[in-house]
Amino acid sequence: MDTKVEKTKHNAKEKIMEEEAHLRKNIHYGFNNDVDRQLRYIKPKKRIIKDIYIVGVPAILMQALMSFMTYGVNIIFISVSTAAVTTYGVYYKIQQFVFFAAFGLNNAIIPIVSFNYGMKDKQRVKDGIHYGMMYTLIIMGIGLVVLQIFAHQVASIFALSPDIQKLCILSIRIITIGYLFAGANIAYQGIFQALGCGVHSLIISLLRLIIVALPLAWLFTKVSNSESMIWWAFPIAEGVALIVSLFMMRKINKDRVKELS
Repeated sequence: MDTKVEKTKHNAKEKIMEEEAHLRKNIHYGFNNDVDRQLRYIKPKKRIIKDIYIVGVPAILMQALMSFMTYGVNIIFISVSTAAVTTYGVYYKIQQFVFFAAFGLNNAIIPIVSFNYGMKDKQRVKDGIHYGMMYTLIIMGIGLVVLQIFAHQVASIFALSPDIQKLCILSIRIITIGYLFAGANIAYQGIFQALGCGVHSLIISLLRLIIVALPLAWLFTKVSNSESMIWWAFPIAEGVALIVSLFMMRKINKDRVKELS
């Protein structure tokens, strides 16, 4: 008797589970008209794959550029002094606190702007660009002010010799001058990716990290006070990249944003 009751309960439980699964399937597939259940839906489309790679490949390359830049800077700076290499290593750790926040916001800009761009909502695209740029500049501005004022205190956290600590303070105060330029460039990189212009974003990364920064740093190693001058390569590179970003944004705004309804 007990066995029959247990079997009945088990069958009833299985039936309920099947009904729930069937209901979920119907809700997800049966009533969702946006889901295409036909075979053509899962067939690869060259146009879609191309669009993915146009944005994705430049993003992959951009992730590698920072490592390449660090390697190049170390090779260039070692010709000046080991103190310069040590100082750059310390500064690189310090800047991450500011840049990670800016890049985090940049990652938020991309889906917001791209979604509204796909929806052809011109006003929301413009709002996303405006507020994304504004908040990124605020973050970088706060980083600029804090590091300019507390450069000595920040450098003293690390166990540095007096000479290296002095050089570290100098490098912080010179490089952070370009933080607002860097913030604008980071925001524009996200905006370009969101609007399907991944190559433009890659060009800005190349300018600010490789094409301008490394040759300038090498040139500054040839001057008499090279240990002080080499740090100017970074804010100058950000400034040059920003000028190019502004020209690109003007063209993209004309070709893509203004055409939206």
